[in-house]
Amino acid sequence: MIICCGESLIDMLPRESTQGEPAFAPHTGGAVFNTAIALGRLRAPAGYFGGLSRDLFGRQLQDDLAASHVDSSFSPLSDNPTTLAFVTLTDGHASYAFYDENTAGRMLSAADLPDLPETVSTLFFGGISLVSEPCADSYATLAKREADTRLIMIDPNIRPGFIRDEARYRARLERMLALADVVKVSDEDLGWLTGSTDPAALIDKGVGLVLMTRGAEGVLAVSRDGRLDMPAHKATVVDTVGAGDTFNAGMLAGLHQQGLTGKSAFRAAPLDAFRPAIDLGMRAAAITVSRAGANPPWANELA
Repeated sequence: MIICCGESLIDMLPRESTQGEPAFAPHTGGAVFNTAIALGRLRAPAGYFGGLSRDLFGRQLQDDLAASHVDSSFSPLSDNPTTLAFVTLTDGHASYAFYDENTAGRMLSAADLPDLPETVSTLFFGGISLVSEPCADSYATLAKREADTRLIMIDPNIRPGFIRDEARYRARLERMLALADVVKVSDEDLGWLTGSTDPAALIDKGVGLVLMTRGAEGVLAVSRDGRLDMPAHKATVVDTVGAGDTFNAGMLAGLHQQGLTGKSAFRAAPLDAFRPAIDLGMRAAAITVSRAGANPPWANELA
């Protein structure tokens, strides 16, 4: 099983009532949640680990995970509320108001970390859950605890606007990246992390495989074996919401299909062996960007 560890939340999207009044509609989301949903839809054995609330929004998150065949049984339930993100549009540009204090996701503690069965081969981490404390430290603890025996993938998905203590955040990410077998970054992420646009800068920090996504230009994969430049699949872009999250899921689903989610098998594989998994990630992301919102494809859409 591949477990996605990190945030889930409710995006409150602007709508208009039948009486013409402004309103908001609740939609499940969050970068790590989206990756879990996409992974389940691609028929990979998918799990989700994060703090979930017993409130009505927490039940909505659990229901959507189950509908996409994602096991959320590893996630602790609490009476804390679900994180909400209210979205407003001004001249087509979105702005967000986050309500995250003392939420079920943010208050995840080290005591909530699950005992994982041997069937769990891979852990995926990422998103704003690596910024917000105390949950960020809990995820870092889990990664360190499991890195010797399980494949670790990280997508930092850096949002500078969320960072309150840059030194602590950078130190935490440095520790986690040094444990990572796979890291996915954008060129902006890479520049913020290393001051360089060369993914090899992360290889020097101990990462096994770096995947730099470049939108319409495709993906550059770098390891100690060399570089692999893969062109993107053509798509008519409606919006890019969830594209990176879907790519992560496609990559992980591809590794599962190839029997490369085990740590030893992954480490023994040459760089070219990852080509099919990277391609699956790009094909899945191309479908996501072709329709509105974070709506990852099902496996039969990629047949």
